[in-house]
Amino acid sequence: MNRNNSDSLFLRAQTWMPGGVSSPVRAFRSVGGTPVFFKHAEGSRFTDEDGNSYLDMCMSWGPLILGHSHPDVVRAVQETATHGLSYGACCRQEADLAELVLSAFPERWQIRFVSSGTEAVMTAIRLARGATGRSKILKFEGGYHGHSDSLLVKAGSGLATFGTSSSKGVPREFASQTIVCPLDDEQALEQIFTRWGPQLAAVILEPLPGNNGLLEQRPGWLRALRQHCDSSGALLILDEVISGFRSRFGGYGDRLGIAADLLTLGKIIGGGMPLGALAGPRDLMRQLAPEGPVYQAGTLSGNPVSLAAGLATLAQLQDGRAYHRLEELGQSFEAALEKAALDLPYLRWRRSGSLIWLYLDDSDPPRRADAISTVAVERFNGIHAALLDRGFYLPPSAYELMFLSTAHDEGDLADLASAIGELLRSAT
Repeated sequence: MNRNNSDSLFLRAQTWMPGGVSSPVRAFRSVGGTPVFFKHAEGSRFTDEDGNSYLDMCMSWGPLILGHSHPDVVRAVQETATHGLSYGACCRQEADLAELVLSAFPERWQIRFVSSGTEAVMTAIRLARGATGRSKILKFEGGYHGHSDSLLVKAGSGLATFGTSSSKGVPREFASQTIVCPLDDEQALEQIFTRWGPQLAAVILEPLPGNNGLLEQRPGWLRALRQHCDSSGALLILDEVISGFRSRFGGYGDRLGIAADLLTLGKIIGGGMPLGALAGPRDLMRQLAPEGPVYQAGTLSGNPVSLAAGLATLAQLQDGRAYHRLEELGQSFEAALEKAALDLPYLRWRRSGSLIWLYLDDSDPPRRADAISTVAVERFNGIHAALLDRGFYLPPSAYELMFLSTAHDEGDLADLASAIGELLRSAT
């Protein structure tokens, strides 16, 4: 494909923006080449600045569960925008969306709207520390929960150890308050809670880890984690920014029977507009200002346009038909991949509903970030550009997921599976 306009725009962007992007993964550093600049998107496809059309398997990293430019969502945004983009004050849509979201969760829960998933997680950590009077938190190796200081931490040198910063600019003192544990390791979990349990304010985990591969966890391990939190007094924060409302109208943790003390949401609840949220029991949520001593505020929090997009999106999901369609599409794509993989033992994947992670290695997809094969990453990187040239836009990282929307169709997904198989065969 000719992408001269995208290349020129990227060159220009690098003059004015670090790396030429507003978020690092968009820079295509992992897969090579230069980013594609979008111009228009509708349904499952987008058109770039050079007029090329692509099947979008990224869907803005998950929010667009109904596809690009769904007419009901666009109409809601347009109608709301005519009355004002932001008030910095209360509006009817706040209570409307709060009631709709909370209808999927236990009674007597409350919600605080913010502008992003990162902000929701920051607030959850602060609230947990304020409620427990403790400072330390536990996260899991490879888990990404936004770019706040306490969570930009990787594993240290021991099995159950304080983390070390994975970014410059994070003081050692901040990183020292975060303990990092491997996923799917009951022995390490036991060691951490034995040593640090009484000092832990919170444990944070995606119940379906999807920011570093799709690392689906064993229900038994998740139940053990819940029990450790109960016995130690640590709050369990389930980060459902990706998984919330993705496979059902509600949370993924509830589907597994794993109760959260606090829950973070984002992406789908904003319908493609910037929106995040923190939800939990009233006794905890009422410790947030103005009722309690834990401060949080945001000028654009609960802005009417984002709330309108969320309301229109969730209205389409509430009766469950969209989830049935997404499961049909997931099964169809999986069947097409199975056909493409007949003579390719290393064409593997993991699927959970409408989330798919390609894992191009002979072994089964792992449940831990440190077990992800470098060969699988190299194979993905090796075919990404060729798939792009064939009109398939996949996330520009072997660690990221593909997202299905109700706007996708079986034929396009079969074409993608076939192209993946062909390119892998030609690379051997």
